[in-house]
Amino acid sequence: MDAQTCLQKMKLVGTLAMATVDEEGCPQIRCVSAVHYEPDAVYFFTARGKEMALQLMRDGRLQTMVHTRFNEMIRMNGIAAPAPAEEQEKWMDIIFEEQPYLANVYPGETRSIGIIFKVSSIVLDYFNLGVKPIERGVYPLGEKPARHKGFRITDACIGCGTCLSVCPQACIIPGDVYEIQPEHCLHCGACAENCPTGSVERL
Repeated sequence: MDAQTCLQKMKLVGTLAMATVDEEGCPQIRCVSAVHYEPDAVYFFTARGKEMALQLMRDGRLQTMVHTRFNEMIRMNGIAAPAPAEEQEKWMDIIFEEQPYLANVYPGETRSIGIIFKVSSIVLDYFNLGVKPIERGVYPLGEKPARHKGFRITDACIGCGTCLSVCPQACIIPGDVYEIQPEHCLHCGACAENCPTGSVERL
């Protein structure tokens, strides 16, 4: 799996569950399909008067989620800001061509109320529950480094094997110091809860 494959899967799903942050810091979620994908960015259309647009103007943090029929979940974290003024018409033309239904929603010149947002600093989280062991990965799109989550086993490990015995995916490698395979880890925390020496820490 890689970032570009994740973007292709998101495009095939078609509709993103998109979350923004309101003025009280609460998440607000809606479904958005007026989206265009480039190798290094994602663009989407909305109207300037919509709450989503106003929220993004105040706080550009954005998170989206798709779920495929193969039980893959792909989460996109990024920062949304209006595309440059000189590019607004270009991306609007592309999105309206790719999503013909928009011409019924905003016919003719009424689409001028629209605004194109560009999502950058993207990090994609891939999580596949349809295979065993499960698969997961974190893929940055651009220069923003990926922050890996989950758990790690420290050098305080005594090699007792308790963590492996309680791991639903058996994704821990035995050794003098046991090692979690992050690409198969559920992040469930069973290893941390059951370690007799407290040798498992959250990343």
